[in-house]
Amino acid sequence: MIGRALIGGHAQTVADDCLVRNAWVCPEYVRTRADELTAATVEHLRITIISVIIGALLALPLALVARRIHRLRATILGTATAIYTIPSLALFSLLLPFTGLTETTVIVGLVLYSLTVLVRAVLAGLDGVPEEVRGAGRGMGYSPNGLLWRVEMPLALPVLIGGLRIATVSTVALTTIGTIVGSGGLGDLIQTGLQSNFKAQVLTASVLCVVIALVLDVVLLGTQRFLMPWRRGGVA
Repeated sequence: MIGRALIGGHAQTVADDCLVRNAWVCPEYVRTRADELTAATVEHLRITIISVIIGALLALPLALVARRIHRLRATILGTATAIYTIPSLALFSLLLPFTGLTETTVIVGLVLYSLTVLVRAVLAGLDGVPEEVRGAGRGMGYSPNGLLWRVEMPLALPVLIGGLRIATVSTVALTTIGTIVGSGGLGDLIQTGLQSNFKAQVLTASVLCVVIALVLDVVLLGTQRFLMPWRRGGVA
């Protein structure tokens, strides 16, 4: 029993020692900072999901306007692309006079970035619907709105969700930049870890960002399979 106690004590010492050694991989850090990590992860998820949802809700009508009014297509796509070329730090700083040092600044910036991907995805998906399919829909008596929602949108779903997946993963990464206004989720931990050279904090927060991106991507892929049961057999 004494031997077991010694072994157990040695294991605990080794676990505690990873904090002293400032190791990159440190289970003790995860155990002792679980609440902090959970709060940062929840904040990161909340900002990401809200930004992507708002971006999708704005991208759809913008894409439909660009599709129906051809002279506005280049303007809408050009504006969305121009916004994406602005560095994230500069964009967030430009928003500060209007939204202040709040989470709103981060969300507005992320929504603007997501529009570049989402608007193009909607247009590409709808443009990819074969003209003969549209003709068949009109022959069946569908109105323009009925043709859009009952024929074109279902056929465009693979491209739409593909764009949504790209926008979501990029938003997870860009959310970390929100640390400049104190609302960066896991980015706040990465920033403070870099400033203090706290290796375990930097690595753990970075890994959690990757995990969030992978989980959200899998969720969207599962959503696509659910919405398109006729394609399940062809999805690897």
